[in-house]
Amino acid sequence: MSDLTKRMIVTIIIISLVCILASAVYYRSLNFLPFMLGVILGSAVSIVKVLLLERAVNKALSMEKHRAGSYVSIQHLLRLFLTGVVLFLGAVVPQISLLGVVAGVLAFQLSLYRIKFTSKS
Repeated sequence: MSDLTKRMIVTIIIISLVCILASAVYYRSLNFLPFMLGVILGSAVSIVKVLLLERAVNKALSMEKHRAGSYVSIQHLLRLFLTGVVLFLGAVVPQISLLGVVAGVLAFQLSLYRIKFTSKS
């Protein structure tokens, strides 16, 4: 696992913990559990997406240009499908908060911005 992947995963976990802590303070009861489940589910998918992205990039670097483009496109659609499935679960299952899932899924994008703005040029 590369250093970049590790930093993204740590950032996703930190963002998720902050969201869970904020919801616990906001609700001040066990009513925060659906939000927490949503954040955990969304964050797990975000971490899987990071790992899939790293694997796709590593594999595409060893392919010829045309095949690599097709492979990366298919991998992108797979990651998008995973996001859609987890958002659907958050919307359908009453024990999981959709807002929590959205917070966990957005942790992926926030970790990308953190890496972009804090990495050395």
